[in-house]
Amino acid sequence: MAKRNESQEELRRRNEELEKELRDSLLREEKMEEEMQRLWRRLMVAEEAEERLCSQLGELEADAVDQARHYHGRIVELTQRLLQAQQLLTAVQN
Repeated sequence: MAKRNESQEELRRRNEELEKELRDSLLREEKMEEEMQRLWRRLMVAEEAEERLCSQLGELEADAVDQARHYHGRIVELTQRLLQAQQLLTAVQN
């Protein structure tokens, strides 16, 4: 009878240990789920920021191309005016 009581007590202790391990495991799982959700939200924020930056970069590139075209046209215009001024000076000196 004493051996049976020891066996039952041992089973009860083991059952309590297993229940505690299960609670701990469930708690860890819950914390991991919360961390995963936080990381997912951070990922979404980062992706949205990346999209905005890409859009802004595209706009800046378009502006840069427009400015480059404008400056090129202005350089061509000034070069032509300089050439005309040089031709005029040459004609006057002759």
